[in-house]
Amino acid sequence: MIKHRGFPGRLPGSDFQFTIRRANPKGATPLVRRDRYADRRAPDRRADLWFMAALWDQFGSEPFARGNLDAGRLSWLFGREVLPYDDPFDPEDYDALLVIDEAAARAAFPEAIDGDLWA
Repeated sequence: MIKHRGFPGRLPGSDFQFTIRRANPKGATPLVRRDRYADRRAPDRRADLWFMAALWDQFGSEPFARGNLDAGRLSWLFGREVLPYDDPFDPEDYDALLVIDEAAARAAFPEAIDGDLWA
């Protein structure tokens, strides 16, 4: 499992996890598309925003391996802003490649792509 050095482990000041420490010996948790409804709690929406900002800051529009990124947090963006890069795509593979759909990310999280949340 690739560990993305320099990637934040969690949302600052919260318990929202962005990365995992070690690989699951039974295999990676599958990535699934989770629906984001308009009535989601503000802290959940903020975690999505900061996670997207961290992804963009670390990888930009280049393909990246899933590695130690948290499957739960990644699933909130998967299928919309974060897309499979490989065909066929294995949602249970730590080495599976993903890519950010820049147009979708700008539409959903403009301040994550255009702004600098980490400053």
